[in-house]
Amino acid sequence: MSSHLVSTRQRLIQAALELFSAQGVSATTTRQIAEKAEVNEVTLFRNFGNKHGLLLAVLEESAAFKDLGESLVRRATPPGNVYQALKDYASDSLHALERVPEFVRSVVGEADQFPAENRRALGRGVTEANHYVAQYLATVIQQGHLNTYLPAEKLASLLNGMILGYAVIEFTSEFHELWEDRNDFLENLVELFLHGAMSSSAESAINCLQGGFTTTEVADLPASLVHEILQQARKSGTRDHALAYVLFGAGLSATEIISLERSHQIYDTQGHFLQITIPGCIRQVPVNQWILGKRYGSFTNNPLIKWLKSRKDTQTAMFLNETGTRISESELETRWQVWSEGLLTPQGQTPAIAQAQQTWRVEMLMRGITLENLIILTGCDRIQLQPYVRRAKEKAALEQATRLDHKPG
Repeated sequence: MSSHLVSTRQRLIQAALELFSAQGVSATTTRQIAEKAEVNEVTLFRNFGNKHGLLLAVLEESAAFKDLGESLVRRATPPGNVYQALKDYASDSLHALERVPEFVRSVVGEADQFPAENRRALGRGVTEANHYVAQYLATVIQQGHLNTYLPAEKLASLLNGMILGYAVIEFTSEFHELWEDRNDFLENLVELFLHGAMSSSAESAINCLQGGFTTTEVADLPASLVHEILQQARKSGTRDHALAYVLFGAGLSATEIISLERSHQIYDTQGHFLQITIPGCIRQVPVNQWILGKRYGSFTNNPLIKWLKSRKDTQTAMFLNETGTRISESELETRWQVWSEGLLTPQGQTPAIAQAQQTWRVEMLMRGITLENLIILTGCDRIQLQPYVRRAKEKAALEQATRLDHKPG
């Protein structure tokens, strides 16, 4: 093929792309494309057959998808600021789509009128872009030691799908209230990926320290074992009984408990609450007077209140050790080992202190709290709490099956 024919072909493709972008595919005629490319209309037909043949060439030979993907991959070495790189990619993608709104409207609204090979070409273009984005995500996941809930290819598909969805909504509808503006969409999109689908090991550790204990398997403790631990704690003294009561009655982590101050207690005849003030996770949590079917005092008279009323010191910490200073996490672990000595879980293992929090969360779900409200009480997100939802459903299914078994056939 001569250089003259190549330049003619490229002029036709460029002219078609510009007209498709400005006025859509259907509104563009082959005569308009030929005139813009400064060639005879017969030349267009000889090169592409018809308008849809030219559209196929535009889809296959336009480097828009590839260029966007490659630009993101270049940002991956070194990974640098992952947040900014993802936001830049999403912003660049939107800019590319915003330059051709009529083309996007045509592709979305008229795709069913295109030949199958055109639709396949469009699909290949999107897939190619997705491949580059997946490459980038795989790189930052590996180099940034990130934890992910989905493979890189799936994450890339979701990211590109959301970007395209935004463009389609913006180009085809008005007066919606789905987001404040373009930047609001971009920031929330990247936050969703970085803190929902992707998180660093450091962030996971912080979540655990702040009470956001995450696990792929929830091992809550049965009621009989919980009551035995509470009884053992009661025999160890008022303070130990109060510690165990807060563990099972408020679902706090060991780190949260040792950080409590006496002033963090709020109670009246209607309820008993604790203020959790670990940095980045300030919230209030109720202290249940009922734990797995057994009542432990009342809102104004329970193991925690008895412990605080027995105190004669002026220390601000809610829980003290034998020397009169704030109890440490390791000392709390030691007290737990005393209460649980000789006891075994259904799995044949010694109960772990973290299982107290797991037990409380499952119990709250079993008692009817909504996932949205549990998110508020725990400071965890939906993904972190999903294992507890599954466990609560398992227990509910077992309970229902047991009730049915007790009914005569």
